[in-house]
Amino acid sequence: MKIATNRRVDRAELEAFVAPRHRGVLLTTRADGRPQSSLVTMGLSAGEILISSYPERAKVHNVRRDPRVSVVVMSDEFNGEWVQVDGTGRVVDLPDAVEELVEYFRCISGEHSDWDEYREAMVRQGKCLIRVAIDEWGPVARGGFPARLAES
Repeated sequence: MKIATNRRVDRAELEAFVAPRHRGVLLTTRADGRPQSSLVTMGLSAGEILISSYPERAKVHNVRRDPRVSVVVMSDEFNGEWVQVDGTGRVVDLPDAVEELVEYFRCISGEHSDWDEYREAMVRQGKCLIRVAIDEWGPVARGGFPARLAES
């Protein structure tokens, strides 16, 4: 029987948890106040969550209008641990985004075989980057049965 867990972590423990995880759900706020969720690939660099996107995406419009965002950082396995991070989002557009997109790639995949080619592709595709400054976070959680059921 798998028991649900919630463990409070400090900032260093949070960053250690987030850094190797690259799958998440970005939650922004629509103009009408309802949440908008986007499945994203994300990385952690200099204490901020980095998300690559395109300027015309709803998440980008939403962050520009209301920078309050949340990111649910998930483990690779569906039943693994996860954490909700609340923060302040900021969109970085080209040309400033080019080096930040390099930073994004590095924190997820390491070194690229041809950085000039990568930079050119980012410009050609018109990419942008969302940086999320971490303001607060919940416990690192894992789903499962309540602990009271294990005792019986």
